[in-house]
Amino acid sequence: MKLSTLPSAASRPTRPARSKAGPGQARAVPDGGKPQGPGHEDQADRRHEILEIAAELFAERGYRATSIRDIAERAGLLAGSLYYHIRSKEALFVEIHNKALEAAALRIRTALDGLTDPWERLQAACLEMLEIQLNPGSLTLPIMNNLRSVPVNVRDALIQQRDAFETIFRDLVADLPLEADIDKNLYRILLLSLLNSADGWFREGRLARAEIAAQIIRIFRHQKT
Repeated sequence: MKLSTLPSAASRPTRPARSKAGPGQARAVPDGGKPQGPGHEDQADRRHEILEIAAELFAERGYRATSIRDIAERAGLLAGSLYYHIRSKEALFVEIHNKALEAAALRIRTALDGLTDPWERLQAACLEMLEIQLNPGSLTLPIMNNLRSVPVNVRDALIQQRDAFETIFRDLVADLPLEADIDKNLYRILLLSLLNSADGWFREGRLARAEIAAQIIRIFRHQKT
C-alpha cells in the first residue's frame, strides 16, 4: 500500500512547558509515567528527525541502495552513533512503513466519522485514498514500491501490517448490499488495485478527485435488476 508521508515535526502538537527540577534530578512525568532525564524530549525530536531523513533516502535511493552510513551522514552523525537512536536498518524501514499506514488509517477513519450509508462511507474512503496516493510530497509512495527489494523477514512484517490496514476496506465492502453471487474479496482486491495505481493513471484537470471517487462508486455499485 503506497501511503502518505510521515508527519513532520512541525505538525506535532505543541508540548507543554518543561517542569523545572533541581540539579541532577529527573523531571516528574504526569499520569504515572517513568521519570525522564532533561534531554529526553531533545532525544525524541532527534529520533523523529532521523526517521524523516531515512524516509527521504529510502524514497530517493530505494531500500537496498540506502545504507546506515548514508542515513548517518545526512543526519550529521557517525554511523556508530546512529545506533543510539535505532536498532537496525530493517527495523527502521518497518517503523517508517508502519507509521505511514497508521497515519493513513487515521485519515480514512476520520473521513468516515458521521457517515452511516455504506455507499457514502465507501466513497469517502476512496476519496481519502486518492488524496493520499496523489500527494506529490509523499515520501512513502516510492518507499512502498520497495517491497520486493527488502529481506524476506522484513517483507513478511510489512505484508502483515498492510493486511491489518486493509481490514478497513474489508469491513466497508462487507457492509455493501451487493448481490449474493458477487465475491466480496475479489471486489475489494479490484477496488484497492485501482486506488493503489492512481498515481499511474490520474491526470490533473479532467476530473476532480471527488468526482473520480464518485465515478468509482458508480462503476463498482451493483444493484439487482
